[in-house]
Amino acid sequence: MGTKVVLGIGNPDDKYAATRHNVGWMVVDALSSKIGKRFQKAGFEFWAAEGRLAGREVALVKTWTYVNETGRAVPEIRKRWGDEVIVVCDDVALPLGSVRIRARGSSGGHNGLESVLRAWGSPEFPRLRVGVGGGKPDPDDVLAPFRKQELPVVGEAVREACEAVEVWTWAGLEKAMTKYNRVRKEKDEHV
Repeated sequence: MGTKVVLGIGNPDDKYAATRHNVGWMVVDALSSKIGKRFQKAGFEFWAAEGRLAGREVALVKTWTYVNETGRAVPEIRKRWGDEVIVVCDDVALPLGSVRIRARGSSGGHNGLESVLRAWGSPEFPRLRVGVGGGKPDPDDVLAPFRKQELPVVGEAVREACEAVEVWTWAGLEKAMTKYNRVRKEKDEHV
């Protein structure tokens, strides 16, 4: 069994840290705290935090590129760690706080996922999407910070996404999908 890779999609500038488009980074940052490892330069295009999660070797990855060019790091990631990769990103089409895992699929209009799809050469890689609401990929919306009243819902979604990744590492994708795929109802958002 090789290293499991968790590729969080996000933008590297501090001004984007608390934005909807960076929820993938929020998940890998939370996981790095859980494994007690810091991100370090690990490749030409990315940082990684390597350690053990649920008894498995993991590499948590953030690219130096902006969201739209995330795929540039994919060849080096696969060469270094192999093909056991899950991509974590935001999804404006899902209600805020929803968590959805898929084994394969399209980009759904997400430019970062589209970049990964092109680099991977097929849609055959798992992805975990965290709902950030909004309905359509408007740059003004996805690059805006979460509102204060949304933060508790986002925090819960990040926690759930971390749990789902952990289940994926030791029990596999099907188990993670069964346990964590859910769409939060708008009325349950409390925002």
